[in-house]
Amino acid sequence: MSQREQTIDRFPLSFRSDVSIKAEQTNFHPKVRAACAAKEAAWKRSMKACKAIVVGDVSVGKTSLVNKYCRNAFEPNSGKASIGMDFDVEKYRILGQPFTLQLWDTAGQERFKSIAKAYYKEARIIVVVFDLTRSESLQNSSYWLREALSGNVDADCDVYIVGTKKDLCSVGSYERREASAVALSEEMGAEYWPTSSLTGENVESFFTRVAVLGFEKSVLKALEKSEQSKSSSNDLIRITKKSSKRRKLKKSDCCK
Repeated sequence: MSQREQTIDRFPLSFRSDVSIKAEQTNFHPKVRAACAAKEAAWKRSMKACKAIVVGDVSVGKTSLVNKYCRNAFEPNSGKASIGMDFDVEKYRILGQPFTLQLWDTAGQERFKSIAKAYYKEARIIVVVFDLTRSESLQNSSYWLREALSGNVDADCDVYIVGTKKDLCSVGSYERREASAVALSEEMGAEYWPTSSLTGENVESFFTRVAVLGFEKSVLKALEKSEQSKSSSNDLIRITKKSSKRRKLKKSDCCK
C-alpha cells in the first residue's frame, strides 16, 4: 500500500483525444465542481472506494506497471503471488475531497483464472494490459475484456487498453503496433495508453487519469443517489402530511 496522498486539482487529459473515453472533456463536470465546493456533505456518505482490475496475458508487465506507479520501483523479474492476485491502495485528494483507488493486479495464468474471476465483481475500472513487443498479447485483449465483464455485474465500467514495454520498441514497430492498438481500443470502447515501466513514460499520467475519471463518475453517482433519496423522503413527508390531514378531518366530522 502506498503511503502517499496525491492532491489533484486539474483535470488530466487523455494520451490521444481521438481514442479517449471522454474526448471533448477538458475540465471537471460542473456538478462535480459545485458539489466538491459546497459544504453540503449528504452525497459523500454513499461514496465508496473505486475498484480497478488489471488484466492481461502472462508476462505482459501488469505487476511492473502497478509497482512503478505505487512504489516507483521497477523489477523486471518480479514474481506473481501464489494466490494469483496482488492488491494496492492509492489515496488522493481530488478537488479537496478524499478518494481511494483500489488496484487489483490479477494473474494471467490459466490455473489462477477461477480465483481472479472472483475478484472482478464490482470493478468500476478495467485496465487491459498488453505487451507492445508481442502482437498476440494485443490480440488477446478482447478475450480479457470479455472475461472481466463476465465476472462483473456492473457493466458501466471505464475501460483502458495499455501497451507496456514501449522502451523496447523501435519507432517503426511502435507505430505499427499503435495503429493496431488504436483500432482495437475503438472497437472495445476503450481509452488507449502506451507506457514503459522501465522509464516511467506515461505511467503517472495514466493512473492519474484513471483516478480522476473514477472519482468524477463516483461523485456523479453519489449525487444521483442522494437526489433520489431526498426525493423519496419528500414524497414520504407529503404522503404522511396528507394522511394526517385526512385523519384530522375525520375526527372533526365525528365530533359534529
